[in-house]
Amino acid sequence: MTQNVNLALRRLQPLGFTQPTGTLHLNLSPAELVEHALRRGEGTLTDTGALMCDTGQFTGRSPKDRFIVRDAATQASVWWGDVNIAFAADKFDQLHQKMVDYLSAAKELYVRDAYAGAHPNYQLKLRVVNELAWHNLFCHKMFLRPEASEDTSWLPDFSIICAPGFEADTATDGTRQKNFAIINFTKKLILLGGTGYAGEMKKGIFSVLNYLLPQEHNTLPMHCSANVGADGDTAVFFGLSGTGKTTLSADPHRSLIGDDEHGWTPDEGIFNFEGGCYAKVIDLTREKEPQIWDAIRFGAIVENTRFVPGTRTVDYTDKSVTENTRTAYPISFIDNAIEPSVAKAPRHIFFLTADAFGVLPPISKLDKCQAMYHFMSGYTAKVAGTEMGITEPQITFSACFGAVFLPLHPTRYAEMLGRKMEENQVNVWLVNTGWTGGSYGVGRRMKLAYTRAMITAALRGELTNVPSFTDPVFGVKIPTSVPGVPSNLLDPRNTWQDPDAYDQTAAALAEKFVQNFRKYADFASKDILAGAPRVVTVEA
Repeated sequence: MTQNVNLALRRLQPLGFTQPTGTLHLNLSPAELVEHALRRGEGTLTDTGALMCDTGQFTGRSPKDRFIVRDAATQASVWWGDVNIAFAADKFDQLHQKMVDYLSAAKELYVRDAYAGAHPNYQLKLRVVNELAWHNLFCHKMFLRPEASEDTSWLPDFSIICAPGFEADTATDGTRQKNFAIINFTKKLILLGGTGYAGEMKKGIFSVLNYLLPQEHNTLPMHCSANVGADGDTAVFFGLSGTGKTTLSADPHRSLIGDDEHGWTPDEGIFNFEGGCYAKVIDLTREKEPQIWDAIRFGAIVENTRFVPGTRTVDYTDKSVTENTRTAYPISFIDNAIEPSVAKAPRHIFFLTADAFGVLPPISKLDKCQAMYHFMSGYTAKVAGTEMGITEPQITFSACFGAVFLPLHPTRYAEMLGRKMEENQVNVWLVNTGWTGGSYGVGRRMKLAYTRAMITAALRGELTNVPSFTDPVFGVKIPTSVPGVPSNLLDPRNTWQDPDAYDQTAAALAEKFVQNFRKYADFASKDILAGAPRVVTVEA
């Protein structure tokens, strides 16, 4: 035990900890961390053995309180603005020292060695310092775990200091609120304070990889899920919340590579950044998501959920804390997951969108220009009931399907995608999991069975030689037939009772795409701009 404490102290010293007075814990096992969390009152066990914890005031990320230190290293490279908010280097140093002083007086500290990147040539070694035992358990689930033999020689490339109990002083510390997430690329350090939302650690490292991999390794970071077939054919699924990314990548006939974050190397295929999954569980049932359901057992975490009264059974329909209820578990808890999570370059890429306006085709093929354009657009539509205050379809664009995690300009990632399409002869498909036969409130949601059939047909090559026609507004190629799908569904205009109303709605959506893209137009190449929809004027 003394050796473990001494190792922990040596881990902490480069981060500014010279005389921590509390007990130090290094690389505790999941069982030990669960014991500590229960002893410290951080959580409760469910009847499946999972640890139930609350994140406090913040039940999700706080994008407006996420900063990047602006210095000589980042001044010219970071895409500054509403996404990447600049933070002063001297204020970072001030906050760092305050956090070290705060944690040095803590009763216990939890230190963990981990890494991101399943491919050995692209790993980012991590050191995490946590105030909470369950946060350290979260890191054990979500990041990859080094071998025990590496314990004495782990030199991190990046570190995280996470102290939910430490709150910034907005008058002197340079933050917007008491909570903050600050990335310092020069000092290779992330500071997280004032928030108990564990996902800030996961997404902080994702942002770091989004900055480093394109510049240092010519590798495309992707906010996507991925799976692989028996013959080694890899598929990648991009999509914002509510589009079906997790559901559609979960296929009993294909092996899961990962559910959220991946890298695409210059010549070695793709790899998962993470060692676990962080899935939403609102309204979870075994019937809808059997793999996630069965993964919620001892060693897993459930966040901000509540019990069925009088039991230790989780009531996944309970939204009293938040709709963003989550579970974290290691990828090994999924039966058909592959480890290490590495695979060949994708043959097929699927852009998933829940088009609540009902005008995008249920499946269509994109050329390189269209793929780059739609990748940068990252379109979906939220509908009534998904968030408070939404009473009609709300258009949402998020560059590269994850704008809030992009330190570089979105064109950088889109151009990388275009090059990789050419080098690997990839098929890119736009899949509308949203509405057909009319907009939300008139039409109906596309049946999951049909969407699965379309994706399966694409993966099997059954759409390769099928005749297609060109959508007059969006320019994409629509197949005339798909096995297991009624042909009349494939042309969205034919599903509307009023074709003129369809034309007006399609033109209006195309105009929204163009309006959104204006902020990128000065930086986008001619190829990217060539993928834009055709804006037409339709008489009412």
